[in-house]
Amino acid sequence: MKSDFYKENKDDTIWWVNDLDTKGEFLFSFDKKKIYNLFADYPYNLTKEEKEIFDKENPYWAEFFKDRSK
Repeated sequence: MKSDFYKENKDDTIWWVNDLDTKGEFLFSFDKKKIYNLFADYPYNLTKEEKEIFDKENPYWAEFFKDRSK
């Protein structure tokens, strides 16, 4: 997988991932090592702390997935 990492805002913790081999996936990482798939992994595979960070930095997605509970 050939990926480019970028941040939406310079002060964000989360890195978004452009996977140059795949289209239509929303991928993100906290450390550029472990990559999460937004639709498959949120919030189930995030730690409590990761979810808190994600929700703070991405209120749109937190609202979008508000019916998912951990």
